Amino acid sequence: MLPMSLKEARQKGIKEFDFIIVTGDAYIDHHSFGTAIIGRLLERNGYRVGIIARPDWKNEDDFKQLGRPRLAFLVNSGVVDSMVNNYSVFKRRRRVDEYAPNGEAGGRPDRAVIVYCNLLRKIFGDIPILIGGIEASLRRFGHYDYWSDKLRRSILLDSGADILMYGMGERTIVELAEALDSGIPVKEITWVKGTCIKSNSLIDGTNPIVMPDFKEIKQDKKAYCKSFVYQYENNDSINGRHLAEKYENGIWVIQNPPQPPLETDELDHVYELPFENRPHPSYGNAKIPAFSEVKFSLVGNRGCFGGCSFCAITFHQGRAVRGRSEESLLREARKLTEHPDFKGYIHDIGGPTANFMEPSCSHQLQYGICKKRQCLHPSPCPRLKVSHTKYINILKKVRQIPKVKKVFVRSGIRYDYLMLDKDQSFLRELCENHISGLLKVAPEHLCDHVLYLMGKPSIEVFDRFVAAFKNENARLGKKQYLIPYLISSHPGSRLEDALDMAIYLKKSGFVPDQVQDFYPTPSTLSTCMYYTEMNPLTGEDVYVAKDLEEKKLQRALLHFNKTENKQAVMKALEILGREEMTDFLLGGKGSKDRSRSSARDMRRQHGNNKGKVRGSEKIIIK
Repeated sequence: MLPMSLKEARQKGIKEFDFIIVTGDAYIDHHSFGTAIIGRLLERNGYRVGIIARPDWKNEDDFKQLGRPRLAFLVNSGVVDSMVNNYSVFKRRRRVDEYAPNGEAGGRPDRAVIVYCNLLRKIFGDIPILIGGIEASLRRFGHYDYWSDKLRRSILLDSGADILMYGMGERTIVELAEALDSGIPVKEITWVKGTCIKSNSLIDGTNPIVMPDFKEIKQDKKAYCKSFVYQYENNDSINGRHLAEKYENGIWVIQNPPQPPLETDELDHVYELPFENRPHPSYGNAKIPAFSEVKFSLVGNRGCFGGCSFCAITFHQGRAVRGRSEESLLREARKLTEHPDFKGYIHDIGGPTANFMEPSCSHQLQYGICKKRQCLHPSPCPRLKVSHTKYINILKKVRQIPKVKKVFVRSGIRYDYLMLDKDQSFLRELCENHISGLLKVAPEHLCDHVLYLMGKPSIEVFDRFVAAFKNENARLGKKQYLIPYLISSHPGSRLEDALDMAIYLKKSGFVPDQVQDFYPTPSTLSTCMYYTEMNPLTGEDVYVAKDLEEKKLQRALLHFNKTENKQAVMKALEILGREEMTDFLLGGKGSKDRSRSSARDMRRQHGNNKGKVRGSEKIIIK
């Protein structure tokens, strides 16, 4: 284990650390956690690394426990943004922290990166502080902050850190470590790809795109959209340019172009570093929920060319997909079978999208990811390479390893990509060998105009996949079912659209396993739509449900089967003038208590839509 105390450091012969990582997560020495990857990679490169995990931000001694590092502090909030970790979409405090011992909430401050950095600066003065991880990566420029409902400055400025690392940081941290170790002052390290830096002026020779300044994007939502598009189109290592954003005090935040993605041999190297694959022993017998999810899972790939508008992967991992080698995954799988807790089940071989194992086309390898074109949306690109051969071979060989009883596929799959494959071997393999009764899929919505804004395929594609899934299971003589994941109140979705989805679900017999009210997290395309009520890529206006009451009603309609939602469903039907649907959705006569005055207020907002809700007749599975 990387040491978390001076006693452990002495046992390893460490008198002084080169780097100390401060993180909001518990320390789990497993490759699903960024702290472990960065720490082990630095260790492999000859640096002495210590970990301060979940420090008490009200006690400065917690930040002093490992002393002053020789080169720098490295700070992250953890695997997820600290605000997302601490609050539900309705801004209520979460009761469980998945990344804490026994799931105990409350051990991570709001805006953890800012809090940790300001304390380190106060205690240690002028020491290099480098920030990274999802919280820093998605807040690198001026951004909309859902929890305060306003624009916030770059986290690089508010944290007082010296350098911000964005994206997947392996290449970046090694280059920064080498520069610091060679004696270069941190303020002079301005060239490393995958970083953002502060400067009093633009850097000569970089020819950056000068984005609208922070004052302008605060005053003009169209300027904010313009700034977003610049970031969206320059997130590739081959064709991405320098970006610059100016602040009122004359300070520039400058983004260097992204790092190239790790190639297969590099991914193999990272994922086969000497991880202990367990939480730090200081936690004793405490269970860390997030670790239970990945303990017997294999990461097969990185990046996602799916391009979902609401997903942070586009900005953080990027759209350039790379997969690990078959040999590396087999080595790791064999190692898992020797674990004393292994019961014969590998829970997943996947990544952001399980069935994306290779780059989407050869064109991007030379010219980079297309700035104006998605691989799958609004229609599949003619250059798209569609193949599941590599993934099928990996699944087959892993399940043939002695002691392996079953290999599950639990990462999300893109069913639209699967349906493009003329060879349906993957669907057969999936149904026959890699699910157990239920397959979770994510259509996310069921109305085409909302799916378009989400960057998802039309409902017709989902219907074809459902039919293919049913046919394959009938051929196998198996009773297996699809469980859809859905998002309510996504930009573009009105209350009548939620009713459309409820009708679809009722007629098709689907019971949604999870309905997530749209959560506007920093720097996604959907969040830009939510804040500006515009599609930044087209300039078109977008309807956004921001009223808390409407958001609750949209969500309740998708869970119409739950008894606790009965009154909310009836209220939504009254607002829409669709009381005749009460028996159909609820299976009984409606109650007289329908909060009529509140319903009338919302009806004025939505219009008195008597008759059929638009589009509902189009989304019934025949």
